Amino acid sequence: MVQDDIIDIIEIIPPGDETAFSEEDLDALREAKYRLEHPNLTARLSDMVGRPFESAIRRLPARWHETITIATETALLKGLEFSLKTMGQERPKRSRDLLHKALATGAGALGGAAGVVALSVELPISTCVMLRSIADIARAEGHDISAVDVKLACLEVFALGGDSTADDAAETGYWVVRGVLSKYVSDAAAHIAKRGLTDSSAPAVVRLIAQIAARFGVVVSEQAAATAVPVVGAVTGGAINYLFIDHFQNVAKGHFIIRRLEKKYDAAALQRAYEELIF
Repeated sequence: MVQDDIIDIIEIIPPGDETAFSEEDLDALREAKYRLEHPNLTARLSDMVGRPFESAIRRLPARWHETITIATETALLKGLEFSLKTMGQERPKRSRDLLHKALATGAGALGGAAGVVALSVELPISTCVMLRSIADIARAEGHDISAVDVKLACLEVFALGGDSTADDAAETGYWVVRGVLSKYVSDAAAHIAKRGLTDSSAPAVVRLIAQIAARFGVVVSEQAAATAVPVVGAVTGGAINYLFIDHFQNVAKGHFIIRRLEKKYDAAALQRAYEELIF
């Protein structure tokens, strides 16, 4: 790290403020920003598939967008049920990123062989694998994955790693998306803490899933389009899923580094430091 960079960031905190950042934490924050602002999945898919990718997105029939929306919301709901039932607290340890990449790649290879028609089957499986990987990363950052708020923060990663098609949610920066989701996450957490997920159609849960699906669904559409390219077979389908999970692992690491630092520093000061950092 360049010493001048450290001085520049520390200067945004008033002298004597207990939220002055340590050099180690500034390094962690810089890593988080790099991971969250890593080249997006669209660019990486375009590099892999080439020119046919853009035309494949345009060729997806209108009915597929409806299919993808339904599949995405179902996958997220299944993922939430999965997380609430199976994610218990364990001692923090290094996340098993490669294991989860292998599982996601295998699911993608099977889905790629069948094409977009397999989306409704393959997507919930891939989503649960990715959610397990995201929880693994959260635990490695010291978070209690048995807590409802952490489980919802894991689900939140799917929104942070995608864009929105909603007219009133055109801004997709990390802090903006978290701000948009905060009320929905809070309401869902309160409902689940009180009643559990016995009624998945509860308004608070439905609203949260819809908000996340609006962003995650865009990424799923791109994945489906890449799979629909004629030259893409089972092998490339697996590679696409590898990029898919790698993208969300990066987002998860950035997200949970910041959540860890939020326990130590003032949130507003942390956001200002993030915005000033250069990587």
